[in-house]
Amino acid sequence: MSTADKAAELRRLHEAPELLVVVNVWDAITATTVANTPGTKALATASHGIAASRGYPDGEVIPRDEMISEVGLIARQTDLPVTADLEAGYGDPGGTIARAIDVGIVGANLEDQLRPLSESVAAVEAAVAAAEKAGVPFALNARTDAWVRGGDRDPQVILDDAIERGRAYLEAGATSFFVPGKLSEETIRALVSALGERTVNVIGVPGMPGTARLAELGVARCSFGPWSQNVALTALAKLAEDAYAGGGLPEGTRKLN
Repeated sequence: MSTADKAAELRRLHEAPELLVVVNVWDAITATTVANTPGTKALATASHGIAASRGYPDGEVIPRDEMISEVGLIARQTDLPVTADLEAGYGDPGGTIARAIDVGIVGANLEDQLRPLSESVAAVEAAVAAAEKAGVPFALNARTDAWVRGGDRDPQVILDDAIERGRAYLEAGATSFFVPGKLSEETIRALVSALGERTVNVIGVPGMPGTARLAELGVARCSFGPWSQNVALTALAKLAEDAYAGGGLPEGTRKLN
């Protein structure tokens, strides 16, 4: 498929009645492994995972050139649509989206970092304009950090802020609205009720409802952010612990590369 075709397919997957589940990847081999797993319909990168694998902390510390190079490498491993976590756009959301499209990326997370609403809307508009200029029906997943950076704010204030931001980002042209954090079913229902079914995206973290329940709640997409990398690192740490204690490879280990 062409880049535009992949983008259209990614948007269709977000709008479909079924929950889109994406297991985040951070390099070529994880991309290949997940892409070859039955049931995979699209890939998503995790900025935290990519930064960590290259020796950087999370939070736009990794140079944009390195991030674009890595997501482009991931996109080249598969014919599936790939959406990238591009943090807040590295100071240039429109330019960052344009460069991502150039390397085969057809969707992206763009976080607001709880900046003033007008600034955040302008960033979404710049990203949408860049995709339109490229002629690609890009799947922009506008993210709010309302819960991630919520601190000790009242939960109702956080929810109201998130809904206001979600409406503004969708009106500015975002395809969907991403709300990371450990959310209760009540909160998810409130977000979906306010913003529409198959519009809200969440992250799978410990204590969150499973994917089957999220589908019932009307969520569009569930990703796993840095948690997929933590699952892999947990297995690696466990291998080292067992080997040092006199054991070896765990039963059931598959040779995937």
